[in-house]
Amino acid sequence: MDWIKENFALISDHPLLLSALIALSSIFIAKLADIILTSLLSRVVRKTVSDLDDKILELFHKPIFYSLLFIGFSFSVKVAQLPSYIDYALVGVFKTITIFIWFIVLLKVFSLTVKWTAKQSSNPLLQHRTLPLFNNLGKIVIVVFGIYFILLSWDININGFLASAGVLGIVLGLAAQDTVSNLFAGIFLMADSPFKEGDYILLDTGERGYVKKMGIRSTRFMTRDDIEITIPNSVIASSKIVNESGGPQDIERVRINIVVAYGSDIDEVKDVLKEIALNNSNVLKDPEPRVRFRKFSSSGLKLQLLFWIYKPAIRGRTVDAVNTDIYKTFSKRKIIIPFPTVNLITKDT
Repeated sequence: MDWIKENFALISDHPLLLSALIALSSIFIAKLADIILTSLLSRVVRKTVSDLDDKILELFHKPIFYSLLFIGFSFSVKVAQLPSYIDYALVGVFKTITIFIWFIVLLKVFSLTVKWTAKQSSNPLLQHRTLPLFNNLGKIVIVVFGIYFILLSWDININGFLASAGVLGIVLGLAAQDTVSNLFAGIFLMADSPFKEGDYILLDTGERGYVKKMGIRSTRFMTRDDIEITIPNSVIASSKIVNESGGPQDIERVRINIVVAYGSDIDEVKDVLKEIALNNSNVLKDPEPRVRFRKFSSSGLKLQLLFWIYKPAIRGRTVDAVNTDIYKTFSKRKIIIPFPTVNLITKDT
């Protein structure tokens, strides 16, 4: 016992020796604590069905070890009785490294959690398309807090900076309110999913085309004239959009109205129209094309040919081909397509 007291007194009289001993002990204590803590936590996570907690636990090895290690190192620096500027610099570096390690791990944990939640949850706000958005926003928040705590670790007063940033944020928010409106509209469009990239869209202004790219601020459409239209998301969110690809399948029904003269063989006309539709390669055989006798019009019998095409983008050229075949076939078969006539009766004066 006297030997221990003598050696402890000898070490106490030499701060650098005591500091080195504390630093070495910190390595051992940090490693031992890491093993004990992770062993206890692993028993808990093994009882769960999900593998998410196992992956998160694996990530926490490094921050637990380095946190305890740098706490011990900071204590050893204090014991070493170094000059104040060296003490301040070393402790600041230890705190910065610890915070940096923790926030790198938190970024990875957040990314894992968001991906796992997107797969498991039926929440419409968190889907495959919105995953990168929320992932990036969460990482930005974590990085901002990381910088904040790093500044605090160096005893830097950031109250004035935060006040200035708040005023600047209000000014920028007022100046860029349209951009902010488009940003939130983009988020809700992605969450609500009225359409997706590749869908064929009919706009309020009459343009038809497919969605080329959905962005956070705007959405791009490619029209049938190969013209790209960029529309702000806030405009789209408040507009009526007809999604021609929004059904259970990416097919579309086409209606063509035909008028034939009174006295025509209605059964023959129906057969001819159905045959023309079936002979077109763009027309689907299932569902089968059909013809409906709609009404007796003033100039003739009004029928309607209905058929399905496999993609909305080919609607225009398919209607053109079918109409051309109808006209040629009717001419060959002597089926008359009437046109309105007006009889003028004049009175002799």
